[in-house]
Amino acid sequence: MEGRILIIGLGLIGGSLAMCIKKAHEGSRIIGFDLRIEDARLARTLGIIDDFCIQYEEEAQQADLIIIATPVMESEKIIKTLASLPLKQGAIVTDTGSTKGKITLSAAELLQKGITFIGGHPMAGSHKSGITAAKEILFENAFYLLTPDQQISSEKVVLLKEWLRGTNAKFIEISPIQHDYITGMVSHFPHLIAASLVHQAEKLSVTQSLIPRLAAGGFRDITRIASSSPEMWRDILLHNRDQLLDLLNDWEKEMEIVKQMIAEENGEGIFGYFNGAKKFRDGLPAREKGAIPAFYDLYVDVPDYPGVISEITGFLAKENISITNIRIIETREEIYGVLVISFQTDEDRQKAASCIAHYSNYATSYGS
Repeated sequence: MEGRILIIGLGLIGGSLAMCIKKAHEGSRIIGFDLRIEDARLARTLGIIDDFCIQYEEEAQQADLIIIATPVMESEKIIKTLASLPLKQGAIVTDTGSTKGKITLSAAELLQKGITFIGGHPMAGSHKSGITAAKEILFENAFYLLTPDQQISSEKVVLLKEWLRGTNAKFIEISPIQHDYITGMVSHFPHLIAASLVHQAEKLSVTQSLIPRLAAGGFRDITRIASSSPEMWRDILLHNRDQLLDLLNDWEKEMEIVKQMIAEENGEGIFGYFNGAKKFRDGLPAREKGAIPAFYDLYVDVPDYPGVISEITGFLAKENISITNIRIIETREEIYGVLVISFQTDEDRQKAASCIAHYSNYATSYGS
C-alpha cells in the first residue's frame, strides 16, 4: 500500500510509528512535523522520515493518513485546525493520546465534514524519550487501542490497521468512555498514587532523615513511574478528570476498609486482604505488555571493588545486549552489593542472565 503520511509530533511514539510504517509500506512517503525544528531535521537525517515541513497545514491537505502524536491538550488544538482545512477525501486522521473522551468530542467537526477520525492509543513506551529513542520494535506485541465512532465504517478501521501493520501490535476496538475508564484504572491512577507516595515521603523526610537513604531500594522502584513528564500527566489528569474523580472516591472507600481493619486489629481480615491482592496480582499476565511500560530488571550480586560495573557491562557488550538503565542499591551492609540492570525486553534480560552466568560466578535474580 502506498500513500502520503503526515506525522505531527516526532517524539518517541511518532518517530517509532514512522519507522514501522516505512518498514511495512516502502512505497509511501512520510512527512514529519515537530515544533522543535532540530528534532524534525534529525529525524530526516536518521532516515526515520522522508522529509519535514515547517507548517503542517498545507501538508495535511495532501495526506492520506495523518497521525497526531502530541500531548493530549495539543492534540485537541490540532484536530480543530485540521477540521478547518480542505483535507483529502478518504483521508484518515488518528491520534496516539492516553485519553479519548475529549479528543473524540473535538473530532466531531472532522466527522461532520466526512473525514474519518479514529482515536488510537498504542500502549507502549520506553524509559527514554525523543526521536533518538524511536524503535521499530517499540509496539511489538503491545496492545494498540482503537476507539472508532459508531458511524465509522469497519472498512476504514481495517485500512488504519493495515497502515499500522508494521507495529506488530495487538489491536483492540473499544468505546472512548470504556477506554478512559480502563486506562484511568491501570495507568493514570497508579501514576497519581505513585506521585502521592513520593510527596508523603518527602514531607516525612523533614523530620526523618533516614527516609531518603532507605527509600533508595524498593520504594524507589515501586514509585518509578512518578518520574514521568509532569506536563504530560497534568494534561492527562485534566482530560480524564471525571473518571479519575470516580476512582479517587473508590480509593477513599477502599482505604477506609483498611483503616477499620487496622483499628480493630482484625488480623484475619488483614491477612485475607493481602492474600486476595496477592492471588489477583500473581494471576496477571507476566509476559504481556500493558498500560504501563514494564521494567525488565536483573539484580546482580557483586563485590564492591573498582571496575566491577565496567566488568559486568563489558560481558553484555560482548554479546551485543543493550541496557536501558543501571544503578546500585546500597541499602545493605554486607560485603556484596546489588547491581540493578534494566532492559527493554524480557528476552534481553534472560540473555543477560545467561551471559553473566557464562562469564562469571555472580548470582543473578529477576525483578518482579
